[in-house]
Amino acid sequence: MLTALPVRTYKKASLFLIFWLCYCCVAFKADAEPWQSDIPLLTVEHLQVEYWLQRLPQAKTLLLTQEQIALRNQDTFAVQPEMREIAAIPLQLSRAELTARIQQVSGIPTSPRFLADSTPVSAAQWASIQQQLNSAGIQAQNPTRFALVTQRALMVAMPTELRVFNDAMALDLNRLQETAVFVGEPVAVLHQSTDAQWFFVQNYHYTGWVKAEALALGTREQVLNYAKREPFLVITGAKAITNYVPQLPAISELQLDMGVRLPQLHPAQVGHNIHGQNPHSSFIVELPTRDANGLLQFIPALIARNQDVHQGYLPYTTEHVLRQAFKYLGQRYGWGYDYNSVDCTGFLVDVFRTFGLLMPRNSGQQGYGAFGQNTRFAEQTPHAEKLAVLRHAQPGDFIYRPGHVMLYLGESHGEPFVIHAVFDLAYFTQQGAFYRGVLNSVAVTPLTPLHLTPEQSYLDRLYAIKSLR
Repeated sequence: MLTALPVRTYKKASLFLIFWLCYCCVAFKADAEPWQSDIPLLTVEHLQVEYWLQRLPQAKTLLLTQEQIALRNQDTFAVQPEMREIAAIPLQLSRAELTARIQQVSGIPTSPRFLADSTPVSAAQWASIQQQLNSAGIQAQNPTRFALVTQRALMVAMPTELRVFNDAMALDLNRLQETAVFVGEPVAVLHQSTDAQWFFVQNYHYTGWVKAEALALGTREQVLNYAKREPFLVITGAKAITNYVPQLPAISELQLDMGVRLPQLHPAQVGHNIHGQNPHSSFIVELPTRDANGLLQFIPALIARNQDVHQGYLPYTTEHVLRQAFKYLGQRYGWGYDYNSVDCTGFLVDVFRTFGLLMPRNSGQQGYGAFGQNTRFAEQTPHAEKLAVLRHAQPGDFIYRPGHVMLYLGESHGEPFVIHAVFDLAYFTQQGAFYRGVLNSVAVTPLTPLHLTPEQSYLDRLYAIKSLR
């Protein structure tokens, strides 16, 4: 026997049915909506790393052993003058040497610079910033100090948070922004600003100003030994975080970027209670932190095993190169690592640090540099000749045009494709109109349709292909 239900129950059921049907219609429409992009020749399959790997039967072949990578790094440091082992940095600099280094990095630009509201940076503003260089504090002999990075921090050309621009670049691109330093990275501290809020530092491939609060000063031996300790953990995700620690905010949910290397500890060394948490489902690492005086101290911290990390460096294979690169896909572009992101060279520096491979920071230093195996082109080299050489390139090789570098993925339907951190998008449409859009991200694109201006294509300006095999 059926029992009649209250009228309000029928109303609720009817409303539920209506909502469900509406949801299904919307969902069906969304599923049926084709994927679209204004990037020419790109299909949604190109955004899957498996699409490229399935074409590479030798993708798992080891390209270099760790011993060979160590030798490759030695060669890179030997032939690239902008790269310097921290252990090789002089223990003191003369007044002339230190002044020259600061002026090389922090000289006032010769071309106009503007604030975000298009107001030119005035002579008085430049003078105020230059006063922070602390030229009066430079002694006849200046001892080098050493530090470890305790939090990701930006490295800038001058000790200021002021953002300045030129008249041809977007407001995303701060012309004082240079690069970044990362947790656990050793640096040499050469000088400090007048207000002592900034340190002038040198890492293995760059020199600039970093906020003092991001660095912990230690002895040379402490700093150098930390960077060499084994066993170690490498961050292999675009980002990872340490576990939450309520009583220690300096190491709680600390961001760790791709390529960061941290010494690994064992419960036999530190026990089974790390800041109130059992470490059985986490990795234990030793983090550098600052004490109240800005001096170096070490604290164990946990990184959950659900984070994207690897014990030791990743095996250097084409598969791992492409997989690491695609972990950045879609991330917003960040000039000089600004916006907590990567630019074109930072993208590749991070990817290859996960294998232990080191390289210069700037695209020109990379592209014109002697490290690796290089194929170079004159700007007048015909397109056909460049493409013929490119077809012999291997996925994971670098492709350079002035001011930019791309990672080669391979060909799709005869068109070479790349993945790169890139701001602009420009090309000619099938109707012959010049289209200018924006990418502002790590993107997969074809190579040959892309243009810088209506008169110059990427292929016109392509000047080098580099392999690190």
